[in-house]
Amino acid sequence: MPRYKIILNPESGRGAGGRTIPQIEACMKAHNLDFDVVLTERPWHAAELARQAVNDGFDVVVAAGGDGTANEVLNGLMQARKTGAAAAMGVLPVGQGNDFAFSMDIPIEFEAACQTLAGDHRYRIDVGCVTGGLNPEGRYFGNGVGIGFDAVVGFEALKLKRLHGFPAYLVAALKTIFLYFEAPNLRIDLDDETLTLPALMVSIMNGRRMGGGFMMAPHGDPEDGFLDLCIAGQVSKPKIFALIFRFMKGDQGNHPAVQFKRARRVKVTALEGVLPSHADGETVSTDKIELEIELFPAQIELITRPKR
Repeated sequence: MPRYKIILNPESGRGAGGRTIPQIEACMKAHNLDFDVVLTERPWHAAELARQAVNDGFDVVVAAGGDGTANEVLNGLMQARKTGAAAAMGVLPVGQGNDFAFSMDIPIEFEAACQTLAGDHRYRIDVGCVTGGLNPEGRYFGNGVGIGFDAVVGFEALKLKRLHGFPAYLVAALKTIFLYFEAPNLRIDLDDETLTLPALMVSIMNGRRMGGGFMMAPHGDPEDGFLDLCIAGQVSKPKIFALIFRFMKGDQGNHPAVQFKRARRVKVTALEGVLPSHADGETVSTDKIELEIELFPAQIELITRPKR
């Protein structure tokens, strides 16, 4: 029988994570799963706990929290892989955005997520790594890296204490129109081409969605061996407002200021300005002028829904 280590962030979802402990225990017992629950206590603790869980012989390491918890668990599993040890990853999404779960086709609703975990259908997903800013040694990501406008949206959403989930990101996006509206001049080096342009936003996706409801890469596939880029050029403030709602529907590709690209390696350099950025919602930089992103195919076994 597989052994499950559940790494729970009690602060996820503005404290909702801690209140789900009885639900998690009841769910795991109902499915006759052998499990152990441990709580995170500080930043990067989930990564440490995940790495230790692999070394202790657990078969599945479950991130119970939001995107930040999932990102840390993913990093811990990737660190363990470097030593030759491995475990599958599961997710119980009890955070705010839950974009990683959505992009990986893991149900957001708690009971359905538990059933998916118990179903134990595994697929091997690609994992990206971003180097630069606060992570000169590199930070792994499962869903995506946001540079520019959407990174500032994430920073602003954290300041909104009375709003949660997608409403917080939407309000933050509207606020960001007045804070970050001048596109810096960037050079974007891809596998076989280089772009130089003013870019308000560069989303480099392994998954599909960020910010709890913005479809940055509607056709993103974490098993295809490619990163999907969504690049938005300079537009006026009113047009930024209109674009926000296009991103909610995922039809921004029809806009003349938006272009999609695919690559395995990406280097973004700010020729003017800086690169506010995040990876899976976690801050990578606020002032760095150069970031490198690389995709590693088929790295982690993830428990998700059966293929449709």
